[in-house]
Amino acid sequence: MARPQEDIIRRPHYAPPPAKDGPRVNEEISAREARVIDADGDNLGVISTEEGIRRAMEVGLDLVEISPNANPPVCKILDYGKFKYEAQKRKNEARKKQKTIEVKEIKFRPNIDQHDYEVKMRSVNKFIDEGDKVKITLRFRGREMAHQELGMEVLRRVRAEMSEKTKVEQHPNLEGRQMVMVLAPR
Repeated sequence: MARPQEDIIRRPHYAPPPAKDGPRVNEEISAREARVIDADGDNLGVISTEEGIRRAMEVGLDLVEISPNANPPVCKILDYGKFKYEAQKRKNEARKKQKTIEVKEIKFRPNIDQHDYEVKMRSVNKFIDEGDKVKITLRFRGREMAHQELGMEVLRRVRAEMSEKTKVEQHPNLEGRQMVMVLAPR
């Protein structure tokens, strides 16, 4: 059953205010009183938020809520622009220092020649030394599937050679026509 047009309440559509990241500043602080620390790091005690904002304005700085969950909240008189800049700098520095671990893949064959094996093992060593994980894939073709023990022997040999530098993150298992093993640096 359709409702008559006049029964439908039309509300204007407003987008929600953008979420503010970071601490509240000056008039955004909702608490009536706060423990205020001045620009020199001296504790001014618990005063009203308006008084804290007034004192911050006198010295040309902002009142920034540092610890909103404390009772009363802790606010500090400081230059908010400089505060945000230094926080961004610390965040970027932390991002630079973290290492993303990649998974590098090396493909072997069950009847690999000695020289080819040594070349591939040099690559495995290089990747492990760089801190990356190595996925060792051993691919079987045609009738080689009947001799999976040859492939398992190659993977055992790789694991034995790398035992001092690595730990086995994923033990050898058969996935279709290939065996896969993942090594991670110790």
